[in-house]
Amino acid sequence: MNPLVQLAAEAEVENPLIPPIPELVIGLIAFVIVFGFLAKKLLPNINKVLEERREAIEGGIEKADAAQTEAQSVLEQYKAQLAEARHEAARLRQEAQEQGAVILQEMRAEGQRQREEIIAAGHAQIEADRKAAASALRQDVGKLATDLAGKLVGESLEDHARQSGTVDRFLDELEAKAEAVR
Repeated sequence: MNPLVQLAAEAEVENPLIPPIPELVIGLIAFVIVFGFLAKKLLPNINKVLEERREAIEGGIEKADAAQTEAQSVLEQYKAQLAEARHEAARLRQEAQEQGAVILQEMRAEGQRQREEIIAAGHAQIEADRKAAASALRQDVGKLATDLAGKLVGESLEDHARQSGTVDRFLDELEAKAEAVR
């Protein structure tokens, strides 16, 4: 025999790519049993877990959307309240400025009134002091004038009515001269 033919015959018998038929049948039966077991027992559990995950994810997405919507509405409310608070603060500031201006005006008016009262009281006091000084001066000048006149004349001028009339007439003449000079 030819070594080539013998090699070809052996190659036909033992092809490594094609398994023997009994092994192929046993492998196929084992595959069907394992596949059936997985399809019957494991696949429903896997589907159940996947369905639960899908529902959880969808529920989470819905909750996130709801939370985002709620957060947006709360943000809008916050912005509205902030704007209202700013408006209220501006209004209160304006009122405070107006009240401050009114109080300042009242205080100025009260100060002006008190100043005028003090000035009037001062003028009245000065006038009273001037009259008292003038009266005291008239008495002192009259007394001195009558004493001097009595010494000059050599007799006593004790008559009070006459003395007062003479002194008043003398002083009135002096005042008239002083005003005429002005």
